[in-house]
Amino acid sequence: MAGPTTAERGASKSPGGGAGSARPPRQGAPTRRLRLPGRRALLISAAAILLIAGGIWVLYGSQWLRLDRVTTSGTEVLTPEEVRAAAAVPIGSPLISVDTEAIEARLRHKLRRIDSVDVVRSWPDGIGLKVTERKPVLLIEKGAKFIEVDAKGVRFATVDKAPKAVPLLELTVEQSPSLRRFGADRLLAEAVRVRGELPGEVVAETRAVTVRSYDYITVELSRDRTVVWGSAEDGDAKARALTALMKAAPKARHFDVSAPTAPAASRS
Repeated sequence: MAGPTTAERGASKSPGGGAGSARPPRQGAPTRRLRLPGRRALLISAAAILLIAGGIWVLYGSQWLRLDRVTTSGTEVLTPEEVRAAAAVPIGSPLISVDTEAIEARLRHKLRRIDSVDVVRSWPDGIGLKVTERKPVLLIEKGAKFIEVDAKGVRFATVDKAPKAVPLLELTVEQSPSLRRFGADRLLAEAVRVRGELPGEVVAETRAVTVRSYDYITVELSRDRTVVWGSAEDGDAKARALTALMKAAPKARHFDVSAPTAPAASRS
């Protein structure tokens, strides 16, 4: 009689005995339960929402943080009333919503005398306007009035009376090629540059800065003294040369520092 076949032998060795036995099914991975937030977490979330909503209401909806006052500082020629009127700050608005950049832009546009301004919120109900005014360094005579020019070359105001100790600017360049080449604004800027380079002790005695061309700028001093400055270039060297000349020749009436390495002074 023939022995069992290979298939039959394999079946007899399978776990559980006979050919009909089967491997027990695997147990699946444990199922994760969806945990709902607890009562404490819900209370914390609700409190946070209420706190945020309350903060928004306080800032935008309540009467506690509404704009009620505007203060100004730094004014000299301008009056606080002029500044507040030009600022047009929206009294009664929520302080948090006030557009400080728009206020600054209005002030700089309407009042050219203002060089810079800081618009700051003053909690709980104020706006502060910290103004820095332009200072005239030169004056342009126009009829019976005077145009003020600041250290940046900006013509910012016309006044009836010349401020004290501010020199006149005289542009006599009508026939000069410099006018066509550089333009009046550039020549004005060069005059301002010369004024800024003058030694401190000379500034107080300066009566006028005259521009005849780009390369020929003179400074008129008190007691009928004149300084030939030349162009606005090499200002530091020219200032040092002028200081030395005035000490060496205190009675001189004419100083030439257009070539600072070879300055000259004379009484005529």
